[in-house]
Amino acid sequence: MISESSRSRNPAGHAGLLQNVFAFVSALAEFFESRFALLAQESKAAAVQVLILVGCLIFAVLLCAVGYVFLITGAVAGLAHLAGISWPWIALAAAALHFIIALVLVLIARSRITKPLFGATLTELKKDREWLRNLDTTNQSTN
Repeated sequence: MISESSRSRNPAGHAGLLQNVFAFVSALAEFFESRFALLAQESKAAAVQVLILVGCLIFAVLLCAVGYVFLITGAVAGLAHLAGISWPWIALAAAALHFIIALVLVLIARSRITKPLFGATLTELKKDREWLRNLDTTNQSTN
């Protein structure tokens, strides 16, 4: 008899609207919770991979810098031996060459820095701000 009374209230056997909404929200929450858990797990693995990659790149740059120092030292010693000149003069010439190249690179960087970045974006943002100002004045005049 109890089953007959509940069946008579809901003959199709479906839950009410409120119960369906709660079930939907619960399922949606479970879906996002599982996706966030997966994202958290994968982000830990990705962080380890990125740290290994960054460590390898930093170490490679350091090794290249040490190799460059040895290359210049060897070139200075070799040129001094071949030319029969004292090695400090060759080292000073190499240092002067490096300073000249560094100065040229700084001047190039300086000329590039004066150009505004994101020029098209800034132009569009200015247009948007102007449009909003015009919209505000249009709304005030109609009121």
